[in-house]
Amino acid sequence: MPTGPSPQSANGHLDSLRFRQVLGRFATGVVAITALDPQDGRPCGLAANSFTSVSLNPPLVAFCVAHTSTSWPRVRGAKVLTVNVLAEDQQAVCAQMATRGGDKFAGLKWTGSPGGNPVLEGALAWLDCAVEAEHAAGDHMIVVARVLQLDTHAEGGPLVFFRGGYGSFNGGFVDTP
Repeated sequence: MPTGPSPQSANGHLDSLRFRQVLGRFATGVVAITALDPQDGRPCGLAANSFTSVSLNPPLVAFCVAHTSTSWPRVRGAKVLTVNVLAEDQQAVCAQMATRGGDKFAGLKWTGSPGGNPVLEGALAWLDCAVEAEHAAGDHMIVVARVLQLDTHAEGGPLVFFRGGYGSFNGGFVDTP
């Protein structure tokens, strides 16, 4: 049942909790963005659910990264980064990629993309990309990247994020803390 429009706060801004609650009704896929850190050659990465195609000609995609991300500077340092489209059974992989610090690739199996970056075992598809532009937007950075190479990788359904939880295209959703 609808709860009615959100009142604005005294300063004219929307309540951030209500904003998140309402936009949580828009289902998104989940990706892991990976690269090899040019400083030490080790794999690095992060999870994102704000990924979209932008243009067919030229082939462009976009994703958003929080300004507070400690992983983005490492991934951004690589000439090529790889977007892994996560499968419905990769919620644990997503959680591992979303953690701060530590070895995000501990226990994960991966092979190299043509660009040399990690393609996670079980990912539905991968896209090797080069960053074309970054645009500051509120508390995030919008990253626009040119797709250099891409392919399908595994079969299955996508990992979907909806109303604060993860699920599958045909399955149910599990709330996350």
